[in-house]
Amino acid sequence: MASAGAAELPNSPREMAISLRNLRVTYGRFEAVKGITLDIPHGEVFGFIGPNGAGKSSTFRVLATLQPKFQGEAYICGLDVLRQPQRVRDVMGFVPDFFGVYEDLTSLEYLHFFAAAYRIPMERRKSTIDDVLTLTEMTHKADSQVDSLSRGMKQRLALARVLLHDPKVLLLDEPSSGLDPRARIEMRELLKALRELGKTILISSHILSELSQLCTRIGIIELGQMVAQGSLNDIYRRLQLMRVVHIRADNASPELLQRVQGISGVESVEQQVDRWAIRLHEDQISIADLHQGLVDAKARLTMFQPEAMDMETAFMKLTEGKTT
Repeated sequence: MASAGAAELPNSPREMAISLRNLRVTYGRFEAVKGITLDIPHGEVFGFIGPNGAGKSSTFRVLATLQPKFQGEAYICGLDVLRQPQRVRDVMGFVPDFFGVYEDLTSLEYLHFFAAAYRIPMERRKSTIDDVLTLTEMTHKADSQVDSLSRGMKQRLALARVLLHDPKVLLLDEPSSGLDPRARIEMRELLKALRELGKTILISSHILSELSQLCTRIGIIELGQMVAQGSLNDIYRRLQLMRVVHIRADNASPELLQRVQGISGVESVEQQVDRWAIRLHEDQISIADLHQGLVDAKARLTMFQPEAMDMETAFMKLTEGKTT
């Protein structure tokens, strides 16, 4: 169904690698995705971040042509997901957050099966499979039973599968979930190689640190809504508007509180049991200038502690940890 007002947006959906317009997905009375709009240009690696149950997998299912009941618009490489599902599958590869049941096959048999499903001509099939095994560093596991592979190797094999038909767009739903630290690093390096090949990648995760070195932009989703999206610097700047600094002053008083609240750039001061929590707009006043402002306000400081703003803190600040 076409969403009202989609034509008013500045970017044409048909010019993007991935485009969503007011996407809504419901299951009975439960609305899993609540009006997401998103444009991902060709060649970008976009990180889709949110807690479990936020609506990530439902969005992926729409883009992968597996969820035909939705409202709004969804395009991949200018192709309408709802009206042109087979053409979308020709340019898209989807790795879900589970592997599937192919334990009785070897890795090579598994890839031959899917090469046939992708209608790759027999004369090209062996060279194509050899290429994806080499790219994913799975050649030494070609004759291994799928059942014997570690989770990390199964994820690599799943990537090899979706690369068989050389898709322009990759949808990777939690590809590092359940992997040990070494396997996560190896997966990240593989995704960097795919990025260098010019693939557009939409990757979901709830592990923010894994995506910070990989993605050109990120979007944070919660309760089916996009909380924030942009480059990492954009996200950091937005979060810095909500920076919190904890202080103690041995001359705390209502008069001092009033002076601190009057410092330019301070949004609010919360009186806690043993400290004050100052919320400030860091684009208006730096941490150092706040310290000087407190000294000028005659605060005798015994503690001055800005909260860290790493990626994990960013996620908690933006989502408040809500999942239901």
